Amino acid sequence: MLDSLFFVIFLVGVALIFDFINGFHDSANSIATVVSTRVLSPKYAVLWAAFFNFIAFLFIGVPVAKTIGTGIIDPRIIDNLLIFATLSAAIIWNLITWYFGLPSSSSHALIGGLIGAGIVKGGTEVLVWKGITKTTIFIVVSPVIGMMIGFVLMLLVLHLFRRAHPTKMDHVFRKMQLFSAAVYSLGHGMNDAQKTMGIIAMVLFSSGLLGPTFHIPFWIIITCHAAIALGTVSGGWRIVKTMGTRITKLRPIGGFCAETAAAMSIIGASLAGIPVSTTHTITGAILGVGSTIRFSAVRWGIAGTIIWAWVLTIPISALISALIYCVARSLSQ
Repeated sequence: MLDSLFFVIFLVGVALIFDFINGFHDSANSIATVVSTRVLSPKYAVLWAAFFNFIAFLFIGVPVAKTIGTGIIDPRIIDNLLIFATLSAAIIWNLITWYFGLPSSSSHALIGGLIGAGIVKGGTEVLVWKGITKTTIFIVVSPVIGMMIGFVLMLLVLHLFRRAHPTKMDHVFRKMQLFSAAVYSLGHGMNDAQKTMGIIAMVLFSSGLLGPTFHIPFWIIITCHAAIALGTVSGGWRIVKTMGTRITKLRPIGGFCAETAAAMSIIGASLAGIPVSTTHTITGAILGVGSTIRFSAVRWGIAGTIIWAWVLTIPISALISALIYCVARSLSQ
């Protein structure tokens, strides 16, 4: 039953639901700064972000999808039940963190799910440590890079515009923020949509429907970008509040610098095939920008709560996935 074509179609559907929830959950990352600075209303901000989420497939290949498909656990042990447990765990964790307004990582929830179910099925020897190590390192590196670029970029822009009238600066950077929000949304689409592509390709490859070589068909690429864009349109307003106002107060100049810094980091990681957290990166960039005003301008207590969500994402989603796999395996026997 688990190897039937019906179950394969079901898993592809669940993967697309995850992709939709990823866009729903992470829409705050794309629009929080542009909404909080009142450059765009929430309605137009989500449409702007969704459009660039969708067209991101025009600018990059699928290196991140290949990392997810072959670089976390040994693809030879993958079956439909393992994928079901992985996706279910990632969706559950995304919904829990969305409910509490915490900008956690959909990417790392997915990776944790693969690790948990993979260990239950085949033990720790099925883990691809090279890919896991690279991904884990970037849990720390991606927000730090975002913070550093955001900090330096904000100082540079403030220096260049030091003689400009504040009202004129706001006017200029309101327009510039449309550009930075678009580039950030491109980066978000490039990295996050590819994670679901990798999962769907894993399902089809393990079922013998992709042929002898692992690859990502174009229909998977376009479908995943469409799903994440629809999720972005739906919006995650709880997290918008945390990202846009509770960490630090942003003006258009700060929003531009934060989005640009995060976009540079995410696009660089996407080209390198590294599945980073867009959430971590934009949060780090916002912290970096806020720190240039004064250290106390950042609400470090809120930042600390967010960091705890980051730390717990992989182990908790791995545990949830392992439990779901055990239950589903016992029911299917």
